[in-house]
Amino acid sequence: MSDKPVLQPGPSHPITITPTAGRVVVTSGGKVVADSRHALTLQESTYPPVQYVPLADVDQNLLERTVTESYCPFKGDASYYSIPAGGDQAVDAVWEYSKPHDAVAEIAGHVAFWTGRVDSIEVQQD
Repeated sequence: MSDKPVLQPGPSHPITITPTAGRVVVTSGGKVVADSRHALTLQESTYPPVQYVPLADVDQNLLERTVTESYCPFKGDASYYSIPAGGDQAVDAVWEYSKPHDAVAEIAGHVAFWTGRVDSIEVQQD
């Protein structure tokens, strides 16, 4: 049994997940790491929106799993990847919740990218 708290989104800490309108392209080290028309936008409380891209739309050959882990009481356990082509800036630049809490189950099979640790995260409107 885990002693980690599990919190539910609600009025004081809302989380919404919606399909992203358009195409999400992520670059690092001058290479396209992700290119997707199936991304999800996760809006958590007052934080900036985050693009969650299906892992199937990511060039996984450019990723290297790291030992870094973190925990969010609203989303669950996260694991990380670095993007070696992006150099030191791109260490732990990508995270995923492989078994997210039920309230955010839609982000399973998706990864997100840290702004500032990749060259760009562009949402291109159709």
